[in-house]
Amino acid sequence: MKLGLFLTNQQYLDRDMVEALEEHYAMLHHARDNGWDSLFTGQHYLNEGNNKQLQVVPFLARLAAEAGEMTIGLGILLLNLHNPVYVAETVASLDVIAKGNFIFGAGLGYREVEFNAFQVPKGKRVARFEECLDLVQRLWSGEEITYESEVCKLDAVTMNIRPVQKPRPPIWIAANNDGAVERAARLGDAWFVSPHSTTATNLRQMGLYKAELERCGKAFPDEVPIIKEVFCAKDRREALEMCGPYLSGKYKDYFKWGQDEAMPGDESFDLEFDELLRERFILGSPEECYEQLRPCWEEIGVNHLVVRTHWAGMPLSSALHSMQLISNELLPELRKV
Repeated sequence: MKLGLFLTNQQYLDRDMVEALEEHYAMLHHARDNGWDSLFTGQHYLNEGNNKQLQVVPFLARLAAEAGEMTIGLGILLLNLHNPVYVAETVASLDVIAKGNFIFGAGLGYREVEFNAFQVPKGKRVARFEECLDLVQRLWSGEEITYESEVCKLDAVTMNIRPVQKPRPPIWIAANNDGAVERAARLGDAWFVSPHSTTATNLRQMGLYKAELERCGKAFPDEVPIIKEVFCAKDRREALEMCGPYLSGKYKDYFKWGQDEAMPGDESFDLEFDELLRERFILGSPEECYEQLRPCWEEIGVNHLVVRTHWAGMPLSSALHSMQLISNELLPELRKV
């Protein structure tokens, strides 16, 4: 089992972002120095309410300088909001910065404010995602491309900056609803399994993913990644006391933003926190966390666990407390899986 760290640097409006960035270096340094395998961060534009965050590309590029030999990855880039030439050259540049130790995570997005800001029509979001992903890969190939659509115009162009990895970095596609999971099977190298769904939903959707892979004549991937909200403490009670206000606040924001509208029909974030965390979040002692995580590999087949253990407003000391227990007690057991 590989272990990754997910950092967002999503903060409240009154937070000093320079100070917050320094705290994220501290979390990354702990992961790097304790043998964690990977680092991911994600993207949003126009954060609403009492939230703000750094943009993913400069943030990830800066973190790469602190990450040592860790794999770095976009988790995720909102692909259909961007011009494919921008995506192709930017991701190639990140792959160079990472010396070829990079994962290209991509997703569709779900927030109307973002789609509207980039003038992505509601009925064309999926088509633009697929068009952009195809063009990015063609640009990486070095072929001369002539192409025209409402997204871009290319007149016999060849892109000269290309990824270190050949033929390209791995493409992990994030997906929440059933159709998106099947799309991840068709278009990506791996489905980046959602942190938002229950274990039962993840397991059901893995069946859809495998069936679509088989239909497309594609092999099951060697790497099966999942993001999970995880907090380790002395016991479950202490974990809830230390992380509950910040984790519940995060999912209240998700509900306001309409995240669960992108989920399968039986999933909702309009729940009391005790009900919301059931079979969804991993909280407790290292031993309890291990048992709660067990279905990830025994049932779903995951072998790359990406952990988020810090949320807006949480003190750095709390996040490092959780990370220390993960490093000392949980990680050695995960390595045996």
